[in-house]
Amino acid sequence: MQANSRLMEDVLEMIADEIYTKSYVVIDNFVDEIFRKALFDEQTDLLEKGKFRKAAVGSGDKKQVIPEIRSDEVLWMDEENLSLLQREYWNRVEEIKTILNRRCFLGLKSFEGHFARYPIGSFYKRHLDQFHQVPYREVTVILYVNDRWTEADEGALRMYLPNPDGTERIEDYLPMPGRLVVFLSAEIPHEVLPTKKERNSITGWLKTIA
Repeated sequence: MQANSRLMEDVLEMIADEIYTKSYVVIDNFVDEIFRKALFDEQTDLLEKGKFRKAAVGSGDKKQVIPEIRSDEVLWMDEENLSLLQREYWNRVEEIKTILNRRCFLGLKSFEGHFARYPIGSFYKRHLDQFHQVPYREVTVILYVNDRWTEADEGALRMYLPNPDGTERIEDYLPMPGRLVVFLSAEIPHEVLPTKKERNSITGWLKTIA
């Protein structure tokens, strides 16, 4: 147990260091295979019960489904009614929030998240997670819970990263099972490329409001 605790402390320190120095970090095997599979099974069960809805863009009364921009399906988690598995993941994100506040002084106060499912052929065009209607989204946190993935399955997260000369470079990250991606919501434009296999994640945001 102490070894696992020490390992998690090291991972959290790495997340804080990478966010501070380059605004994003990718951590493989953030959760073990047993926990990853349990989250995937829970998502699958909720999907079969018809709990998912077409994802929308915008916020509040301007929210609308625009399949030309994004074609995934989501199920928002209710912090007051989390399952045991969801609560365990929530607690792990809370540890990320704590280390980022301590090391990066981000003033993070809360987390919101949803299960996300990308059916075959679906995508999400380039966008920023923080915009004028949700200025309180400070840090994006994504955990991939789908099963085995290969390059042939495509569906990568594409991030557009700034170079010192003002140009952009592209980095693609496949949704490998158990992979965690964390980045500053206002600084990194990104998209989900069309997928050839069902793609599953928990996507959420650490916020500067309660």
